Amino acid sequence: GDGNAALIGLLTAMLMPATIAWWLVLLGTFIAVVIGKQIFGGIGANPFHPVAVAMAMLLVSWPAHLDFNAALVHYQFDFEPAVYPLTLAKSFGAGAVASIPWTDLLMGRQVGGIGTTFGLGLLIAGIYLMIRGYIRWEISVSFLAGIFIMALIFQKINPESYAGPLFHLLTGYTLIGAFLLATEDSSSPVNFIPMLIYGALGGALTILIR
Repeated sequence: GDGNAALIGLLTAMLMPATIAWWLVLLGTFIAVVIGKQIFGGIGANPFHPVAVAMAMLLVSWPAHLDFNAALVHYQFDFEPAVYPLTLAKSFGAGAVASIPWTDLLMGRQVGGIGTTFGLGLLIAGIYLMIRGYIRWEISVSFLAGIFIMALIFQKINPESYAGPLFHLLTGYTLIGAFLLATEDSSSPVNFIPMLIYGALGGALTILIR
């Protein structure tokens, strides 16, 4: 009745490859709603974002089904090679991703989850949600700042091995994480300074994991 389960289902789908098996869609949504939220007592009681719980369990249990390179290997894009950008950067360094225009990443011409590649759309959605007061700007902005600063530090240390901040801001789950995952009410802080710390550390940790 409150639409929360529908939102969880939508966000779960947005993180998945377009070729994901139907049964994993059902299982992932079940895990998110039942295990990620209801088992803790429903809305406001869950310590982690339900979608993050579902994706973590799916990635650990069926990593091959969530491998973007394997799922979309036959697709062709306007740039070559058609490889998940983060895998390309990890395997071949900054030089391999230098040829990918940032405008392609912004406009969604990249491999990734169904709802995670169109950077411009996610930015517009995030700004709208912040203006309307549905999410707090402190978490989103500090999360993006944490990613930018940490990526910049690594790039300055070794420019040949590490891609720049703009690449990391427009690839992977960065933007959907900043606006739609990190800002979830029951799993994020509510005071000003804690929100800044939470967002900045989340962004920095994202780059460290990458």
